[in-house]
Amino acid sequence: MQWFDALVQGILLGGMYAQYALGMALMFGVMRIVNISHGDLVILLSLIGISMATAWGLAPVSVLIILVPLAVLMGWLLQKLVLNRVVGSDPLPSLIATFGLSIALQNLMLQIWSANSRSLPGHGIESQSIEIAGIYVGVLPLIVLAVATGLTWGLDLVLKHTRFGRALRAASADVEAASMTGINPRAVYALATAVAVGILGFAAVFQSLRSTVAPADGPAQLIYAFEAVIIGGMGAVWGAFLGSMVLGIAQAIGFRIDPGFGVLAGHLVFLFVLATRPQGLFGKATT
Repeated sequence: MQWFDALVQGILLGGMYAQYALGMALMFGVMRIVNISHGDLVILLSLIGISMATAWGLAPVSVLIILVPLAVLMGWLLQKLVLNRVVGSDPLPSLIATFGLSIALQNLMLQIWSANSRSLPGHGIESQSIEIAGIYVGVLPLIVLAVATGLTWGLDLVLKHTRFGRALRAASADVEAASMTGINPRAVYALATAVAVGILGFAAVFQSLRSTVAPADGPAQLIYAFEAVIIGGMGAVWGAFLGSMVLGIAQAIGFRIDPGFGVLAGHLVFLFVLATRPQGLFGKATT
């Protein structure tokens, strides 16, 4: 029962990681844009949401309704003002640009909010649980997993069955050929980044409900998102989701073995997958 509980808790933890990883899967896995500021954007949005809830007495749902459109706007501006100037076949310029943005965001957050940890008041939902087959499961982690599943399903449908999805895949495969067919790659990329950061709006609310956040927490969220995408397989939205489940289960089992081994267990699984199956567990090998 102890290990079954670890499996369940790992899947629930994977739901949180999936919300980090979906945006990363879209930018890094599909567009081949390396966004080092990914985790810092989650923390920035979390702190903005906490400040709004504190100042205006908003419930988490109200914060979510405001924060997601704000995140979409931030993503669109990020691509329009920064990434469109450096995007290309070489990922190094985008890596350098977003690394600088990451440092700037961390210092900005320290200046505004200081280094103190904060959390979003959940009015009791963060401590509620239900019993399923003799195991107590948190209500909030179940909501997080359900939302992550819905976001993954929706994003997969958009990429496969809409004009925007086809344009994005065409622009990612060959920018010049896509331009010749009438596609505006810069506009498509701006919309895709808006979607990717918009998903982080969900992650920001749930992360600040589940635990405390501080300005220096961004790099850890970046690592979890990156590991989930690599474990699952680049370019596959459901691969990122399943990679998040694998990472969450590895960490949960590691925590059961030793409280200090949980995060390391996830890193070891990532390294093992990278060494033995570089295309990811659910990705296709290139020939």
